[in-house]
Amino acid sequence: MARTITRTEVEEKINGGKAVAVEALPASYYEEAHLPGALNLPHDAVDKLAPGLLPDKQAEIIVYCSNDDCPNSGIAAQRLTELGYANVYKYAAGKQDWISAGLPTESGA
Repeated sequence: MARTITRTEVEEKINGGKAVAVEALPASYYEEAHLPGALNLPHDAVDKLAPGLLPDKQAEIIVYCSNDDCPNSGIAAQRLTELGYANVYKYAAGKQDWISAGLPTESGA
């Protein structure tokens, strides 16, 4: 089961190169804005894309979507756990929380 983490923890892990962030939203939302260095892993394509995007099942993976009301991060995090990924975290507050804190984003594919 994925553990929920805070924005501060996400920022520390990303800035420290300790985790890979994955956005569980469709590509159009990802391309508009995503957390720095994040990969796009839509919640409905985890089985297909995870092996190529996330080959290390021991790596720390932070899954997020738009906000607390968006179910995509929970769905993707659960599926990654079921596929054997051992260190999955869910950033439930998501991209909306990150942006409202004035933290940087990237855009494009």
